[in-house]
Amino acid sequence: MTREEKAVVISNLSKKFAEFDHFYVTDSSALTVSQINKFRKFCFEKGVHYEVVKNSLIAKALETTATDYTEFNKAVLKGSSGIIFTTVGNLPGKLLKEFKTTTSIDKIVFKGASIDSSFFIGENTLDQLASLKSKNELIGEIVGLLQSPAKNVISALLSGEQKIAGLVKAIAEKKESES
Repeated sequence: MTREEKAVVISNLSKKFAEFDHFYVTDSSALTVSQINKFRKFCFEKGVHYEVVKNSLIAKALETTATDYTEFNKAVLKGSSGIIFTTVGNLPGKLLKEFKTTTSIDKIVFKGASIDSSFFIGENTLDQLASLKSKNELIGEIVGLLQSPAKNVISALLSGEQKIAGLVKAIAEKKESES
């Protein structure tokens, strides 16, 4: 790969790091070409892009960001590396777990992730990442919680409306019978 080609790759990666707040790094070196292609297709179907990139190029592209990735680079950028970029922080975690279980290809290794500049390193953090709630899921929960008291008040008022009407009718009938 020439210097110009490397510069283009670094530039493209830098743009992706600026565009996406979340990325995962995997090691797929134990996979065959057909298994890697199957994984790429699986990623594409889920709306994420997977590409294998040299560690030195990833490190150079990470240097262009505002976050200090020194410790992340030391722990994660070893051996073969593939990157998954996403706008939803938990999607690649779920995707990796699903791919391993549905295809029984468990040779792909999760090395680390950066979620909103927080680092998750090692295969043991994959379950934690997959169980994270996405921004939309959290917003939905908050809206549901905020709507709950209002629904209860409206429900109480509506049920009370019938009771009040019944009481007014009973009082009116009582006055009529007394007259």
